[in-house]
Amino acid sequence: MSGNLTEHTATALSTRDVAALRQAVAGPVLLPGEDGYAAECATYNLNSPLEPAVVVGATGEDDVRAAVRFAAGRGMPVAVKSAAHQVTAPAHGGLLVTTGRMTYLSVDAQARTVRAEAGVRWRDVLPRTAEFGLAPLAGSAPDVGVVGYTLGGGQSPLLGRTLGYAAGHVRGLRVVTADGEVRRVDADSEPELFWAMRGGKGNFGVVTEIEFDVFPVTRFYGGGIYFPGECLAELLEAWRAWVPSLPEETTTSVGVQRLPDLPVLPEPLRGAFVAHLRFGHLGSAAEGERLLAPLRAVAPPLLDLVGEKPYTAVGEIHLDPVDPMPYYDRSVCLGEFTEKTVETLVRLTGPESGCTLANVEIRALGGAFDREPAVADAVSSRGAAFVVFAFAVGGADRADALRGGLAEVMDGLAPWALERGMVNFLSPDEATDPREVRAVYGPERYDRLAAVKRRYDPSNVFRFNHNVAPGEG
Repeated sequence: MSGNLTEHTATALSTRDVAALRQAVAGPVLLPGEDGYAAECATYNLNSPLEPAVVVGATGEDDVRAAVRFAAGRGMPVAVKSAAHQVTAPAHGGLLVTTGRMTYLSVDAQARTVRAEAGVRWRDVLPRTAEFGLAPLAGSAPDVGVVGYTLGGGQSPLLGRTLGYAAGHVRGLRVVTADGEVRRVDADSEPELFWAMRGGKGNFGVVTEIEFDVFPVTRFYGGGIYFPGECLAELLEAWRAWVPSLPEETTTSVGVQRLPDLPVLPEPLRGAFVAHLRFGHLGSAAEGERLLAPLRAVAPPLLDLVGEKPYTAVGEIHLDPVDPMPYYDRSVCLGEFTEKTVETLVRLTGPESGCTLANVEIRALGGAFDREPAVADAVSSRGAAFVVFAFAVGGADRADALRGGLAEVMDGLAPWALERGMVNFLSPDEATDPREVRAVYGPERYDRLAAVKRRYDPSNVFRFNHNVAPGEG
């Protein structure tokens, strides 16, 4: 089977095939049209459905191993779903392994490590580690799966500028590779695969368990301040000048948001156009207040939600939406954020722009995000000063218009854009374009990843992802 096969490879499963698979695994085996198939394949982005030839609801590592061996023996590609926040292809003709039933979680308080199975989400980890006064490098959305987030790098909105990417703090992985073997992958046992998997996303196997460091953090000062969108120019200019003065213990971003008119939102925000300033500070509340004062003074806020919070409330910094929705997205990393960048963003997204994007957010990076970890990994965005992520809400019937709106903003930011990018923010359109994936990693890193891919997955069994094709032998 060639690494160039597309996702549309036809796969016909016989009744005998399905019976054999059901005999081999403990979890459910579901075909299109059967009860439970749609729920098992459900995704967060309703514009990115999963429609595999068969889905296996894995209950543990043995199920994963049996499913991969079954697929490999029949020339079927394999897709993996945990929380389904980053589905890039519908997996036509493939076998989908879902890991939501794999929820084992343990905390070693003395070693300050966590072991988590593939179905664990950050919302599961946060309260468990808090019992011991410890914190993981969770992302902005606690509902996201631990494994997928970490394999793509993992950018914490609170600990990242102090400790770097989550991928840099992985101790080890248990992985089912394309040959159906279970491997313990760490810096000693499989050093090149360990490098590739931390940043190389889902290209090299199915992670069944991950072990990672946690840190003695229990609280922070932070949250969000919503300003009227009409103040966007003043806020962005003040933010641009303020960011370089912040210590590494402080992380910030700004979201330009056109919010829906929904009862779940507080009254001042329903249907509003807002500039959402996000702020997280690990030092004292008094120091945090002092640091934030210049931005608070920009304009009277619609809503100020900043305060002293337990680390378990890290999701309150961004307040990312939880419920599934149809959307299209794009992202870009920037090398700098100048006065001209501010002018461009205000022109493209401000009150007179006619912009219809639901959210355009600019995250400040720097600090430990720029430093290599103790054990090198494949994370591609070190050295980027900012990352911009935007999404537009709407179904496939509006795809052209929504993609056009996203392109207008991204094209406008081209003068400050870097070729390398943040893998976790790649859209399905970008992740399925080989040129985009290569550009995001850069040629040297991509070629090294492709060599690892050739060794561990020469037939590109794991290709329904941010795909790195096997390199030439």
